[in-house]
Amino acid sequence: MINKSIFREYDIRGIVPNELNEQSVKLLGFFFGLEVQKQTKIGAKVAVGYDARTHSPELFGYLCSGLNKAGCEVLGMGMVATGVNYFATFMEFDGIKPDASIMITGSHNPSQYNGFKMTIDHKPFFADDIYLLGDDIIANSDIEIPTNETYTKIDAKTLYKNYMVEQFGFLKGFKPKFAIDCGNGVANTVLTDILDTLELNYKSLYTTPDGTFPNHHPDPSVEENLVDLKQLLKDDVKYGFAYDGDADRIAFLTQKYNVKGDIMAILFASTMDKPTVIGEVKCTQVMYDTINNSGGKAIMYKTGHSNLKVKINETNASFAAEVSGHLFFNDRYFGFDDAIYATFRVLELIYNGMDIDQQIEKLPKTYSTEEIKVETTEDEKFPLVQKIKELLQNPPKDFPKIVDIIDVDGVRVIFEDGWGLVRASNTTPVLVTRFESTNEQKEKEYEEKLNHLIAYAKELLNQ
Repeated sequence: MINKSIFREYDIRGIVPNELNEQSVKLLGFFFGLEVQKQTKIGAKVAVGYDARTHSPELFGYLCSGLNKAGCEVLGMGMVATGVNYFATFMEFDGIKPDASIMITGSHNPSQYNGFKMTIDHKPFFADDIYLLGDDIIANSDIEIPTNETYTKIDAKTLYKNYMVEQFGFLKGFKPKFAIDCGNGVANTVLTDILDTLELNYKSLYTTPDGTFPNHHPDPSVEENLVDLKQLLKDDVKYGFAYDGDADRIAFLTQKYNVKGDIMAILFASTMDKPTVIGEVKCTQVMYDTINNSGGKAIMYKTGHSNLKVKINETNASFAAEVSGHLFFNDRYFGFDDAIYATFRVLELIYNGMDIDQQIEKLPKTYSTEEIKVETTEDEKFPLVQKIKELLQNPPKDFPKIVDIIDVDGVRVIFEDGWGLVRASNTTPVLVTRFESTNEQKEKEYEEKLNHLIAYAKELLNQ
């Protein structure tokens, strides 16, 4: 029995072997292979890489069998970072150019999880595409797919390393010391080779890929996973970089600040000429205001790496950012999220003389929460957001004055001195909230009043 819950908004993800196993993964390869050929050409070439999880090579074999059954040619690149997987789709290998890609990764999930991130013709394969694929797989789960693990080996890592060294050759011998924490994920399938070739001055933690993640969980958006890196940030070690399990998300630290993705967007945008920057609904208002007031254009859009990649293509934006550290450079790069590439763009800022702490301290002071998760259920979360929208049309008498409501993803309520966000997570049974204000007491008030509204909406739904 194939569990429908593995088919998610941005990717396919589940527990091995309960949910991701020989049957489900062979079928995934087969039906995705048919879809790739429908959108591109018969005999399409699919580039496949995998992360450091112990079961990733096994899933690769199952996936090959399904893709081969569909009539695709598999281009296998072995263990790579997700950015290298995406990068490969823009390259040629002895005249062979991929038509699609699959990255086998559980990202920052615990070690028993794995999953698949997919693209066709450089575009993310997500949302309704994934749900319809899941319907086909479940409806045809009795199809027998023979084992055929044949694939053509490609060397994406060498091309990627050479590209990075060429693009950032000006950094060679740059002396300021920094630290990296690869979290035993796949960042160091390429990272230290590039750093060493450029003769950069760094300390490193947990660079050996190990899918059991023996040192800490590979999610740099959680402060407790940055403890060891922070210990290195003293004396002449000024900066730190940490990566999630598949190295498409980054955390950047100075000795004073954990610089979130939306603040990094401000720093990068300040070096670009009239940039268009896409942000998600969780980004600070300071990001939107600073970029818009500096001659650029900041656009608020849905959370989710796939959503932001689509919006970059639609608007030809220079850059996009999520608070969590997904950074997408379309300026001098290919528009996908790649934490390794982002590392060198940060080092470039420092090389060019930017005082990161000073730039942050120039920004308007705000008081904000981290993401706060409100437990609910898969069935309830979207109706709950809809009910909250309805209640906001006629809010309680003691509710703060509403200036505007933005409903591009959930509901972002704009107040006179800040904002509050309520959105349904696309991957877990929770509501995600965040609050910000230029006044500390107002921030607490916005949080309190919106939480009361959420609780009331729950009561109404459960009557």
